Parts: sequence; C-alpha cells; structure tokens
Amino acid sequence: MIWPWSRSIPLAATLLILAAPMAGQQVQYPPAPKEPVIDSYFGLSVPDPYRSLEDANAPGTSAWIEAENALTRKYLNGLARRDSIRERLTAMWDYPKVQVPVREAGQIWFRRNSGLQKQFVLYRKAGLGAAPLAVLDPNKLSPDGSTAVAQWSVSPDGRTLAYTTAAGGSDLLDIHLRNLRDGKDLSEVLPRVKFTDISWTRDSKGFYYSRFRGSAERANLKDANTHHQLWYHPLGGAPERLVFERLDDSTAWVGGSVSDDGRWLYTYSGSGTTNNRLWIADLKDARRPQLAAAPAAVVTAEDAFNIPLGVVGNSLYIYTNWQAPRGRVVAATIGDRARAHWRTIVPESEDVINGTLLVGDRLVIAYLVDVQSRLRLFNLTGALQGEVPLPDVGTVDNLSGRNGGSDFFFAFSSYLRPTTIYRYDLKTSRLQPFEPTKSRFDPSPYETRATHYQSKDGTRVPIFITARKGLARNGSHPTLLYGYGGFNANLTPVFSPSVATWLELGGVYAVPNLRGGGEYGEEWHQAGKRDKKQNVFDDFIAAAEFLVREGYATPSTLAIRGGSNGGLLVGAAMIQRPDLFAVALPAVGVMDMLRFQKFTGGQFWVDEYGSSDDSTAARYLLAYSPLHNLEPGTCYPATLVTTADHDDRVVPAHSFKFAAALQAAQGCARPALIRVEKAGSHGYRPTDRIIAEMADVYAFALANLAGTVP
Repeated sequence: MIWPWSRSIPLAATLLILAAPMAGQQVQYPPAPKEPVIDSYFGLSVPDPYRSLEDANAPGTSAWIEAENALTRKYLNGLARRDSIRERLTAMWDYPKVQVPVREAGQIWFRRNSGLQKQFVLYRKAGLGAAPLAVLDPNKLSPDGSTAVAQWSVSPDGRTLAYTTAAGGSDLLDIHLRNLRDGKDLSEVLPRVKFTDISWTRDSKGFYYSRFRGSAERANLKDANTHHQLWYHPLGGAPERLVFERLDDSTAWVGGSVSDDGRWLYTYSGSGTTNNRLWIADLKDARRPQLAAAPAAVVTAEDAFNIPLGVVGNSLYIYTNWQAPRGRVVAATIGDRARAHWRTIVPESEDVINGTLLVGDRLVIAYLVDVQSRLRLFNLTGALQGEVPLPDVGTVDNLSGRNGGSDFFFAFSSYLRPTTIYRYDLKTSRLQPFEPTKSRFDPSPYETRATHYQSKDGTRVPIFITARKGLARNGSHPTLLYGYGGFNANLTPVFSPSVATWLELGGVYAVPNLRGGGEYGEEWHQAGKRDKKQNVFDDFIAAAEFLVREGYATPSTLAIRGGSNGGLLVGAAMIQRPDLFAVALPAVGVMDMLRFQKFTGGQFWVDEYGSSDDSTAARYLLAYSPLHNLEPGTCYPATLVTTADHDDRVVPAHSFKFAAALQAAQGCARPALIRVEKAGSHGYRPTDRIIAEMADVYAFALANLAGTVP
C-alpha cells in the first residue's frame, strides 16, 4: 500500500493545509455508572463517583465500554484522512525486523518479523552464514494475534524450548515446553505465572521461574498477588522445589538466573522497580542443580541497583549504582558480604552507564553522553581497551553476549536510522551487521536537533527535535511532544515506523529527557519521584513552552502523548496547562494516584510514587492526580484516551474513570473520547492492531490541530 501520488514529488508539498479543529455541537457521551462514594485520606474527604468502573466485568461497566467504543468508532470513521494514514503506516511497517540474538547450544537464536506478521517468529541457525530455521511461529498458535508469545528460553543442550503464552498479552502467563527434535509441545504446562524469567540449569533437566504463592490453583488466582516465589521446575513430571521467597516481605518480587557456565544461581528481590537485593548460590555439581545450597547474601540493603555480570575465580563482577549514581562496576569476593570490601573495577564517571556485559576477558560498557550512546571496552582490571566505533550518533541497546564468548551483539538506531543488529568480534575488533534490513523510509529530507532548554526551576533539560530540514519556524506545523519521566527509564533516540510516518505527514516530533528518568543517573531519577514528581510535569510543560518560543509550534498546533507513567504525565500536564495544548493522547495511563497500589502490579510502584496509605504522600499525590484535579467547565484539549481490556499492569479502570470524569468536566466542544482495545494489554498489540491504533491516534490529532505544512 502506497500513497496515491508519485514518489518523485516531495510529500510535504502535497499536504498544503491540515484540517482545522473539528467544530460542532458538544458531543453527547454515554452516561457512566455513578455512585456516592467518598473516601477519607487523613482528614481529606475525596469523592470517587466512578468507583464501579473499577470492575471491568460488571454489567454497567461492560455496557459503558461498548457505548464509548461505539461513539469513538463513529467519530474516527468520520475522519477523512484516517484510511490514507493507515495505508502509509502499513507501508512503513512492511520491512524485515530482527531482534538481538543470543548464543546457546552452539547456535544463534533470534526473532524476526518479515514485515507485517502479527508477531515475531523465533529462528535458529548453526552459524553466522548459515540459513535460519524457524523454531516457533506464534502466528500459527494464534492467527489473530490474540495470544501473545513474549518470553522464550532454550535449554543448554538445544533440545527443549520454554516459551510463554498470554491472552491479550496479559502479565499472567503460561509456560509451555517444546521438544525441538520433533517440534511438538510436551504435555506439561506451568499455568498462571507472573513477573518471571526462565533460566535453565546447565544439565538441561530443569529451569528456574517465579510465580505468586497459590497462583497454580485457579481458585486462588484472584488473591494470589503476594508472596512472590522462585521455583525450580524439573522436566518429566518430578516434583517442583521452592527455592526462595521473602518471608519478611510478602509484597516483594523475586527472581533468579543461572550463570553462563551453570555454576552459580543469582537470586534477586525488591519491593519496587529500581533497587534490588542480591544473593548467590553455588550449584556445585551442574548435573544436579536441584541440590544447591541455600542462596548466600551479597547485598541485603535495598538502596541501589545491583546486576551480577559473572564470576571469574572467586570474584563476582557486579554493575551497581551504590555510592555511584551514574554507575560503576565492582568485584566482590564470594562469601564476603561487606560492601566496603568491594573493589572498584570501572569507576563512576561523568557519563552514565546504560548497559554492561562480561564477555571473555572484557567488560563491555555502554555509556550515555548527553543521551547519546558510546560503547567502551575494559579489561578485568578496569583498564580501557578502546571504544567500539558506532555507525552514527544514536542509541545502543540490548547488549547480548556470554561470559565465555568472544563476541557480542547489540541493537543500534536513532530517530532517523531504523534499528539494525550489529555483531562485534573481540578478537578481530570487527563490527558488522547481523541480518541487515532496509526500511521504506527515506531519512534524507529530515534531521534531528539535540539541544537543551530550562525548566521552571532553572534545571537544564535535554530535548531532541526531529523535523524536515529547513523547516520554517512559524508555529504552523503539527507537533507531537512525547514524554515519560519516571522509573529511571531512558528515552534515547530510537526509530519507529509510526514516528517516520508522522514526519512524512509534515509533523515535528519532540522528545525531552525529563527528570525521573535515568539519562543522567540516579540523581536525575530521584529528582522526579515521590514528592518531587511535580518536577517532571514542570519539565514537560517547559518543553512545550520551548517549542512555542522556538517557533516549532503554537498551542493550537501542539499535541502531547505518553504511555503508562507517560500517560500520567499527559494527564497531569493537560490539567495543569489546558491552554498550552490542542490535543492530549494519554495511553494506558496511571490516572488515579490515590488507589493505584490496590491493583495488580501497583504495589511495586509505591517506591516511585509514594502511597495514599501514608499521610504525607496522600497530600502530594492528590495535588497532581489527573482523576482528582479535573475542574468542571474548563476547556481541556481534545483528548483520545487509549487503553486495553487485558491490561493488568495499569488496569484499564484508570482510563475508564479518567475518561468518564473528563467527559463530565469538559467545558467546550473539544472531544473527550476513549478507545478500548480488545484482546490487548499494557504493552502488547499484534502488528495490524498497532497500525490501526496509531492511524486512529494520528487522524484524531490532525483533525484537532490547526496549521499548514510548508
């Protein structure tokens, strides 16, 4: 599918005038079920009239969702440009994509999508030049893409594949086992696991995984959200063994992984999303790992992020940000629990460590330098051994290599360079692409500007602005401002077919690196969490003001978008500055800051946000909670809320309640709609539904933005 005009004509020249904001009568919204619920938070009385929408299966909620989706479909179906946008998005998505491979059992394993397949297919090949063979095709398991296959792990002997399936991409998974000699699944299935890795023992007779206590019994599933446990599962029906759980903290998560040589079991636990405790167990005889001794503590304080990289001799190499907010690599003597005895191998520097590997006798470390990647090599004493020459200015991601190996893989991309997987040979110092692909996007007419602006309190914040070269800064261009700002997550330059399509539509795409992320280390993260969360919203609002001041946009041509914690960001920004944005696009957002911790994984976000169970936190959460700060009669931006019915990470009740409250509060004719994806989840859609949703989002945005394309 292509655009109906010649490729020789500059696309921007064909799009002379964007549609003016949709005019008309106030939209008649379906009545939402209401009840007179009032909660008390330490003397503060807070109404929650849409409480019943928290039960997605209640008849009233189901009827409201169907009515809202029907209203949204009718509105979107009336947008003349949606079909052409969808056609172009489809064409832009239609090129081969490869994910970072891993080496196991003497072979290379990787996932590939030919272009428009609903899900990536798992392949293996015997060597770099060998032909790939399909191992697992999720598109055959679920032709409509409604069942997601996310995780996979190959046994060290290459005979068995463990993989997960989840209805609609839910966090609730079933682990299946496939015999790779005949391609048939085994009868044993591990049902209803959650927040887990799959890590095989070296003898290939079993693996470690995590689940909540009681989740194996369906009758207990609703209440099985405490006491996360690490289990060992032997193949062949032998009894499982509980390996580890936190009896001192029923709300903590736990996980485990086996070292590359099979000798060590690393065990992790944390009560939040950014810091963790660490244990290590000597499996001694890799042929009988189920007889391992109890894990021995390495780090018992939950005050830093600690990642084991591998064991050399009696030293455990660890990435940590303990006493090093920008990260460092240390060596700990196994059996010595004193962090004061750690030996610094690669010290903290001005640049933030963003990825680490131990491969052979080298430490591979990815750094962020003003949010742009550098890839450096060190020996095991910490001496710099050189820098890997990257193909361009951009982002290194997903380092993959083995402790005993001599090469490693990584993904590299930028806003204008499609993601390419590279292999670096440590023996020859050679960098080469792995399964190179070419997209349909021509980046030559566009450029990315990396610059900075000042936030409300004077903090210098980086921002990337991507647009057509020579763009006239007259404020007339549809501008999409995207943000996140939380959980130590980095928004580095990466390629997206949807962003490329926005650029072709004449748009400007801007991404600021807000406080709350990790782009400048843990101090940057701490400056945007808990009682400092308002800094994140101030940074985002200041980014919008910068775009207006620099002539990229005006409030009538500016749209904002973000997902999850970024959905919270959009909700807070549109409420605090409704005059600054024409369109708001909050996706799967955390909108009810007083009750988020009561649902599924919300308990793990308390470290980031605080909790309304605490008197101090309740007040600052209430001060910015999007649901609770809508003012009736205010003219809010045209808003399209997006969520999914199988989202059990940020439950859709957040979006339901916010949409209902926004519709009741909206003081002008700008639409306030909600789009609920069926058989989708927090981060999962099959390819065709991603394209359909993005077409709806872009068509809605352009229909409610004013402006012209030069």
